[in-house]
Amino acid sequence: MPAVSLLIKPASGMCNLRCRYCFYYDITTKREFPSYGFMTGETLEILVQKTLSFAEGSCTFAFQGGEPTLVGLPFYQRLIELEERYNIHQVQILNTLQTNGFLIDDEWAAFLSAHHFLVGLSLDGIKSTHDCFRKDASGNGTFDRIMKTIRLFNTHKVEYNILTVVHKETARKAGRIYSFYKKNGLQYLQFIACLDPLGELQGHREYSLTPQDYGSFLCEIFDLWYADLQKGEQPFIRQFENYIAILLGRIPEACEQRGVCSFQHIVEADGSVYPCDFYVTDAYRLGNLRVDSFADIAHTCETLGFIQESLNHPETCKRCPYFALCRGGCRRHRELSEDHLNYFCKGYQMFFAHALPRLMEIARYCR
Repeated sequence: MPAVSLLIKPASGMCNLRCRYCFYYDITTKREFPSYGFMTGETLEILVQKTLSFAEGSCTFAFQGGEPTLVGLPFYQRLIELEERYNIHQVQILNTLQTNGFLIDDEWAAFLSAHHFLVGLSLDGIKSTHDCFRKDASGNGTFDRIMKTIRLFNTHKVEYNILTVVHKETARKAGRIYSFYKKNGLQYLQFIACLDPLGELQGHREYSLTPQDYGSFLCEIFDLWYADLQKGEQPFIRQFENYIAILLGRIPEACEQRGVCSFQHIVEADGSVYPCDFYVTDAYRLGNLRVDSFADIAHTCETLGFIQESLNHPETCKRCPYFALCRGGCRRHRELSEDHLNYFCKGYQMFFAHALPRLMEIARYCR
């Protein structure tokens, strides 16, 4: 029996914000049933019981959306009760929550801290870059509300990291964003390249990230990070840490840096399972954990060829001097080009030409 990780969407694609670039909202519009509503207590119990009966060693329950706090705090209080009841193998359980932070109050923060949830909080840099695309249902910016959530997390000692979407505006203010995060003590950072709608050529939306802008952003952030590294003051930046891990011969934990897809067990609110958060579509529905076993769902994934489909790197990509580090990136960024090159290829080439010698220097120091 393996370690098991589920990424659960308890509120399906429902959200209290109206972020212009939301990839999951785009995905839901392409399904027969855009929303599966809120996950029921019965479905939650089946998930917890079945997963903890199957898992060995460790188990992760990750909650995402849409916006997972919409289902309400009692849902997560019930989760803790079910985990205590059904943890028959005494596995190590990690609970995580990815949230826009809009509904977080003192009660939420105290609960997340008491039960050791690792929280990913969405913040797109400074006020101007955050508010331009991350608005509430009334069309108002949400930056001030999220900064209040950060203060609550700090007060209650919630373990959290910052998830920043690199879109057209954030890419052009890399230095100001890095300085703002440093000033506010935000030490655990993930920068995520913005996705244009599924099946649409990239680069034509108001928020679209170009390869040139992405490469420039990575170079500027890396220079600032490296300067702080020299002083022992660097934040944890997931992407850079993974590149160093690759240079040390380790497996990166970020799937886009592995060059091949993995089976992530994405669970919609009705219990349906999909292989990846970017492919929660009818064509990739693998079964339902309410009625199907983990083994049956894994077999369906293998039969579908989802992982094999991601091994579509062209020869020009494999001959690139940076392929061992880049590995072609995420398949979502390779699918719309006839040659299967990553849309951000030129941006990655800019970054590695700029940063690789220093990345190798860091790796040699870490050996």
